Amino acid sequence: MELTDVIEEIRLVPKNRLRDVYNFIHFFRLGLEKVQDESEDIMQFAGCWQDMKDEDFEHFSQEITDRR
Repeated sequence: MELTDVIEEIRLVPKNRLRDVYNFIHFFRLGLEKVQDESEDIMQFAGCWQDMKDEDFEHFSQEITDRR
């Protein structure tokens, strides 16, 4: 799909519904940015328990499960 296809569809939207289309696109874009930001925050912890002993990791995992 090309940008021109999307723009053409938007051109066909009745004028009284353009605000709804704008709001949808705007919030969709912001949502994508937020997901990307959260992924970067989460990935900074990747591998942080790599040097933990298996026994300690099991205890840690169980404690997290119990607290939920």
